[in-house]
Amino acid sequence: MLSRIYIKNFALIDTLDVSLHNGLQVITGETGAGKSIILGALRLILGERADAKSISNAEEKSIVETEFDLNNQFKKFFIENDLDYEHQTIIRREISPSGKSRAFINDVPVTLDVLKELSSQLIDIHSQFETSNLFTSEYQFKIIDGLSENKKLIEEYQNEYSDFQSLKIQLKKFTAQLSENKKESDYKEFLLNELEEIKLDDVDYHDLQNQLSVQENAEMISENLAQVLSRFHQEEVGILSFFNEAKNKLSKIAEVSNSFSELDQRLEVSFVELKDIISELENESEKIEINPENLAILSELNNKINALFLKHSVSGINELIEIRDQLSGEQKGASELEAHILEIEENISKKEKILQSLSEKLSKNRKKSVPVFVKKAEDLLKKLGLEKAKVDIELQMTPEFNQFGKENIQLLFQANSGFPLKPIQTAISGGERSRVMLAVKKIIAESDELPTLILDEIDTGVSGKVAEEIGNLMREMSNDMQLIVISHLAQVAAKGNNNYKVVKQDVSGKTQSTIVPLSDEEKLNEIAQLLSGSKITEAALAQAKELIEN
Repeated sequence: MLSRIYIKNFALIDTLDVSLHNGLQVITGETGAGKSIILGALRLILGERADAKSISNAEEKSIVETEFDLNNQFKKFFIENDLDYEHQTIIRREISPSGKSRAFINDVPVTLDVLKELSSQLIDIHSQFETSNLFTSEYQFKIIDGLSENKKLIEEYQNEYSDFQSLKIQLKKFTAQLSENKKESDYKEFLLNELEEIKLDDVDYHDLQNQLSVQENAEMISENLAQVLSRFHQEEVGILSFFNEAKNKLSKIAEVSNSFSELDQRLEVSFVELKDIISELENESEKIEINPENLAILSELNNKINALFLKHSVSGINELIEIRDQLSGEQKGASELEAHILEIEENISKKEKILQSLSEKLSKNRKKSVPVFVKKAEDLLKKLGLEKAKVDIELQMTPEFNQFGKENIQLLFQANSGFPLKPIQTAISGGERSRVMLAVKKIIAESDELPTLILDEIDTGVSGKVAEEIGNLMREMSNDMQLIVISHLAQVAAKGNNNYKVVKQDVSGKTQSTIVPLSDEEKLNEIAQLLSGSKITEAALAQAKELIEN
C-alpha cells in the first residue's frame, strides 16, 4: 500500500507531503490545479525518464519520495537484489539541476531496472488516455491468466521461453559461423594436406640442402676425392710416404739433440691427424654414389618446400609448421563447432517439449476461465450502462511458440445487439473505452496481488446512474486493494474512504500546487461544489449528504 507521497521542487509543487490510507482514496480538484503534475512525479517512481525541465528552482535538486507498507512476500526481491527489507519501504528519485537522476530504495542507490522491477509490483497508474493497453495481446493475456491462476505457470513458461529464444539465437549465430567457415574449408583442407604430406617435423632443411648439393655434384666430388687420395697413397711420390720419411729423419735428429724433441712430437701428432683425415676421406669417398633417382626425390622435396615458402610468404620450416598447426586447429574447431551445434539443437528439442507441456496447461486453464471472464465482464458493463454489450475471448493455436504459449488471443466486443463480435480495437467507441477498461480493471483487481491502483479520470464522460454505479464499483474494488482515484464525479468522491483536494494558490507571487486532506465537512462541501459549481447551494449540500450516506 502507498502510505505517503513527498514531492519537493517539482514543476508547480514547492513542497507536498501527504499521507494515504487503505481503501478508496479520492482526489479531486479543478482542471489545471496540478493533479497531472502529481501523477507525473509518481511516474518517476515507476522508473520513467527524468527531465531537468521539471525542476522548479534550478538551483536545487528535485525529490520525489514514496513510502509503501510491504508484507513479507516482497522479502525475496530484497534478498535477490542485496537490499535491506523494511516493512515501511521508501523509494526515492532525485533529479539534479543538471538533469542527472538517481534512484534509491531504503536509501540504497539502485539502477532504474531494479526500481522498475519493484515499483511495477507495487503500483499501477492508469489514465483515461491509456485504454490502448486493452488492445494489446500482452494485456489481454494478463486478464485471462489472472482469472486462470496462471501466474506461477506463466512465469515458469516465460523463463523457459527466454532460454529457448537464447538457444535459437546461439544456433543461428553458430550456424552462420559454420557456413562461413565452410566457404573456405575446402581450400584450407587442401593447404593442410599439402603441409602434412611433407612431414615437416622430420625435415632438416639445412641437411636437405647439403644432401641435394652433394647429389648434384656427386661426379665432381668423387673425381676430386680420388685424385686427393691418389696423391696421398702413391708409393714413390705420395704425400703420406714423404711425410713418413720426414718424420723418421726428424726422430733421429731428436735422439741426439733435445732442441728438436718438441718439433718431433708436433710432427708425430700431425702425421696421426693426416692419417685420420685420409681415413675419413676414404669413408666419404665410399659414400658418394651417383643416384639419379635419389637426386630426383631430393629435388622434388626441395621444390615443394620452396613453393610452400613462396605460397605462405615465409622462409623457414618452423614457420610452415606454425601455419600447419593453425590450419589443423581451425579444422578441428570446425568439427567442434558442428558438435556444439548438435548439442544446441538437442537442448532446443528438450526445451520445445517442456514448452509444449507448459503451453498446453496454460491453454487448458485459459479456456476454462473464458466463460468466467465473459460473465463477469458483461455483468459489470450492464451496471455501467452498456446493457447490451457482449464480450468474448478467442484463443487460437499457433504453429510456433510465443511469449505467452502456443496460441494467440483476441478480445472481442460489441456494444449493440444483433451485430457480430469484432476485435475490440475496431468495435469500441471513445465513450465506451473508459467503462470497458474499468470493468477489466475490476476483474484484474480480484485476482491480481497489486497493492495499489491509481485511476486518473477514467470516469470522464459519464453521469447520472452510470456515475453512481462507477462509484459503487470503485468502492467494491477498494476492498481488494488500495484504490486511488482522480475524479470530477461527485458520485465517485462520495464513496471515498478518504478524500483529498489538489489546490493551486499564489505564494509570494509564485503559483504553487499542493494537495490537502479533506475533513468530513470539507468533503461534503467539495462534493456539493462538484454538483452545483462554484456556488454551493443548499440543494447541492443535501444531495451531497445523501450521496455520502448511500
